[in-house]
Amino acid sequence: MTVFSSSLIWFGAGVSIAEIITGTYFAPLGFAKGLAAIVIGHAIGCALLFLTGVIGAKKKMAAMQTTALSFGKFGPKFFGLLNAAQLLGWTGIMIYDGSLCANTIIDGAKDYSKFAALAIGILIVVWILARARNLDKLNFAAAVALFGLTIFMCVKIFSGLFGGGADNALGAALSGGAADQALSFGAAVELSVAMPLSWLPVISDYTKDADRPIAVSLAGAAVYFLVSVWMYAIGMGAAIFSGESAIDLVMLKSGLGAAGLVIVVLSTVTTTYLDAYSAGISSQSVHSKINVKAAAIIVAVLGTVGAILFNMDNITDFLYLIGSVFAPMTAILLADFFVCKNDSSEKKIDAARFVVWILGFALYRLFMRFDFVFGCTLPAMAATFVLALAVHAATVRSRRNNSIDSPRERASE
Repeated sequence: MTVFSSSLIWFGAGVSIAEIITGTYFAPLGFAKGLAAIVIGHAIGCALLFLTGVIGAKKKMAAMQTTALSFGKFGPKFFGLLNAAQLLGWTGIMIYDGSLCANTIIDGAKDYSKFAALAIGILIVVWILARARNLDKLNFAAAVALFGLTIFMCVKIFSGLFGGGADNALGAALSGGAADQALSFGAAVELSVAMPLSWLPVISDYTKDADRPIAVSLAGAAVYFLVSVWMYAIGMGAAIFSGESAIDLVMLKSGLGAAGLVIVVLSTVTTTYLDAYSAGISSQSVHSKINVKAAAIIVAVLGTVGAILFNMDNITDFLYLIGSVFAPMTAILLADFFVCKNDSSEKKIDAARFVVWILGFALYRLFMRFDFVFGCTLPAMAATFVLALAVHAATVRSRRNNSIDSPRERASE
């Protein structure tokens, strides 16, 4: 994994219909305030993404394998199962969103979404099968196509051609959006943090083979930051300037046509491939004999079936659930790796750190009730980080006391 290949992979991860759709939720804040929330949230999330990637790169471990450093041998099994489940959910959501957008662009009057979902699912399986060979070439071709098409889409959206003219678009952007704001600034920051946060249990699957651990991790996080902020801004700008919140209608109104269809299909395939393949890697953490590629294909198939059968319109609660599970887990990993230098990988289970994780999970859910200016992820992770440091300090103190007492006890005997 080189800096270049890492950049291509995370470019593909960032260019996503789900991210554009999430960006539309920021429209009530107005463009300036909404963009500030997007940038702040992504700065927090991508800083964590970089640090998490460094752990996997330095240790040469896949994402879920790194959890053994803090939680013992049970960690990869437990968190690997949870991660495979959330990645299966993401696979279904991505295919579902892509199929709806593709359907509207093809012919909004008829429902071809199930056929579109099936076609996207098949392409994802093809992408997985091609992983062993020519992945850089495939990603490069996809990245070039997506780069050109998203620029074209961005120009169309921000030109104001379909929002009542440039003056009207500028007025909408400066007015602060809807008078009755449905989203506070703190909630917007949290929604911005949530997307890079969802990649925390994935990034080390790709940095573990890095030729330069810090450079590769930084390149991936930086590229994802830039592209994801761009996608959010496109979605928000589309909702403000066009008066539409459904990105498929925006594409239709902007006259993207076939180009819009290519954006939808390519972005869905390149992003969902990462979800499915990492689900396969996480499954191997649960049981070492599981074949990664076979598991990834099964996840792609199940995600496709789910996208065909179930309604997946609102993913906000799903994003928050991911945050409450993996944010405290990551806080403990960061504390142990960068500060405590703890390694519990030889233990069956580190019960103390599992207790800290449970407390961190509860704190995250509690903090969701409050409107913190920078969202609930940062304070929840900070509290969990401090708890992890306290537990480590108490453990070290206990060991020292035992080592002092033991010679005295032997002497008295």
